[in-house]
Amino acid sequence: MVNSFSFLFRRYRRRLLYPFVSVVLALSLIIGTPQVSQAISWFDLIFQGIQIVQLSNISARQEVEIGQQINQQLVRNQLRLYRNSAINSYVDEIGQRLAKESQRPDLPYKFQVVDDKSINAGATMGGFIYINTGLIAAADNEAQLASVIAHEIGHIVGRHMIQQMRQTAIARGVAIAAGVDRNTLVNIGVEVALRLPNSRKDEFEADQLGLTNLQAAGYAPSAMVDFMEKLMNKRGSVPSFLSTHPAVSDRIAALEQAIDPAQGNGGEGLNNNSYKNKIRPLLS
Repeated sequence: MVNSFSFLFRRYRRRLLYPFVSVVLALSLIIGTPQVSQAISWFDLIFQGIQIVQLSNISARQEVEIGQQINQQLVRNQLRLYRNSAINSYVDEIGQRLAKESQRPDLPYKFQVVDDKSINAGATMGGFIYINTGLIAAADNEAQLASVIAHEIGHIVGRHMIQQMRQTAIARGVAIAAGVDRNTLVNIGVEVALRLPNSRKDEFEADQLGLTNLQAAGYAPSAMVDFMEKLMNKRGSVPSFLSTHPAVSDRIAALEQAIDPAQGNGGEGLNNNSYKNKIRPLLS
């Protein structure tokens, strides 16, 4: 039996060796040959492709960790947080009520009030949401404010920022992924949060996810449409909350189609006087 194996090995050794040597030589030529149109090697290109794909498969734990680092940079360098404890607690109460009814209730959501009179709100990855004092003051009631927070939760549920970061990384040819070159990844996240608007598709999806979330939390769904209409008809320049968002009238029409007219005002949060009393520090 042993002699038979020895014979077969000697017989096929050359047949196996030649193709192997050919592959090695071919790879060495490809890797070693300078690239005229790019400064990185063939191996780096393959590695880059693998890493970019990994970003689209990032785990919830990694998403939260990177989101925390993005949040630290934003709060330290870009945003000024509002320090009134009553307002912060109120916004957090609304946000946590919505978060537990969302499609990603297990994330450690953090709702932060930004001391800025412009009408704006935003979200990053991992559950970090920002609401400007100007937007809180512009809302007529709690349900309208909740509709904005629900919309931002919708962006997190849809993992929209992760997709934007992946697209940005691909466009720049940067070889990054969660856990690899973390600083570069965080810097891209900060840039996306501050400068890149969401796509038309993402805004429509966040609206629908937010509307479902709003209703599940017991708020009147009509508030989402009412607040959008109020801001769209506001005199002067379009509020920043809507200025970077596409086709507000189309979004309103889509929401109206999704809301049962018989249930539009069915829910909580429509008491204007109660709301104004709770946000009084912002109105003085």
